[in-house]
Amino acid sequence: MATPDITVPEVAQFLDHLRVERRYSTHTLTGYTRELKRFIELIDVAPLDCRPHHVTAFVAKLRHAGLSAKSIQRALSAVRSFYQYCQRRGLIAANPASVTKAPKVKRRLPTVLDTDQAAQLFSGDAETPIETRDRAMLELFYGAGIRLAELVQLNVGSVDLNSGFATVTGKGNKIRQAPLGRYCVSAVEAWLQHHAHRHPESPLFTGRGNRRISARTVQQRLKKIAERKLGNDSLHPHMLRHSFATHMLESSGDLRAVQELLGHSDIATTQIYTHLDFQHLAGVYDSAHPRAHAKKDEDHESH
Repeated sequence: MATPDITVPEVAQFLDHLRVERRYSTHTLTGYTRELKRFIELIDVAPLDCRPHHVTAFVAKLRHAGLSAKSIQRALSAVRSFYQYCQRRGLIAANPASVTKAPKVKRRLPTVLDTDQAAQLFSGDAETPIETRDRAMLELFYGAGIRLAELVQLNVGSVDLNSGFATVTGKGNKIRQAPLGRYCVSAVEAWLQHHAHRHPESPLFTGRGNRRISARTVQQRLKKIAERKLGNDSLHPHMLRHSFATHMLESSGDLRAVQELLGHSDIATTQIYTHLDFQHLAGVYDSAHPRAHAKKDEDHESH
């Protein structure tokens, strides 16, 4: 739905464009709506009559209101995107927000698990269906580096356990293939043994009533696991994704491969991990990631 509290037609059409054509999530649409509504309220002209000095004044008002640099960046990004849309449609000649600069945000390094903590997190065997499901989710976060929103959207048919890949729909509706290591494949196979519905279009991970698991439930389960295994409840899905990227980069040194595996459109996003051909990507994954290493062939060991 287009937002009922946005009365400017062009803004409502822009939000519809994000929802229908760009297929943005409800969470992202809510953010755009909030930022654009505030922009409309704070400028003293109609949006299509806005000029660069109006945008600069808008940013100054946000500063005066005490908003953080990150919040101001987010607001200005929404405004720029709206005017880019208007420019493409021929409603305005130039983007009035293109020259206004947002305050710089001091980038914090992500918190990651060290390899010993990761090993501790995966210690022990899953004994119940819920523990088996949780282990599979952990393996996908740390073993494939996928995002929380990507995990809850996975269907049974999204994972090809024979080939060892998962088809993931990332930000901006971009589709990529995430390689699955031996441990990850085994964990998903174990969970599917308990899965009530294995139709390809059925959700891969389910909660109560066999409904698709919610992001909130996943977050809560990770905290409980971390409290039991690591002695604190600070674990969250993105920490596992950060750990995946950091450990991959430490082992391989291949920034471009890590960029592709994470689904980053801009390598600058991936470069934060420097502080800490698809077959090529799969090869880097198989040789470098701790959860991708296969044990020695047990059959050989038995002879």
